Amino acid sequence: MLLNPFSPLTFIKITSLKATTFFLLVLLIKSNLLRLKGGLIGGLFALILISGLLASTSIAIGSLIFAYRVKNKTDEDSTVQDLETVNI
Repeated sequence: MLLNPFSPLTFIKITSLKATTFFLLVLLIKSNLLRLKGGLIGGLFALILISGLLASTSIAIGSLIFAYRVKNKTDEDSTVQDLETVNI
């Protein structure tokens, strides 16, 4: 059986193909991990924004309710004061 003189070149071709495949696989995994990380960061940022919006809205609604109750209390107090007599 004769030895093929081009077998080292074939070995180099196969080895370079394996290295290229491995390199592309690493880049693909890195891309997917970066996309996943970006999605998680974006989701957290959106969750923080939504919770801040809900908190500020609830504070605003609470202050409106408080102001309405204070206004109604003063109206009730003024009617009671109008009916009271003054003792001298």
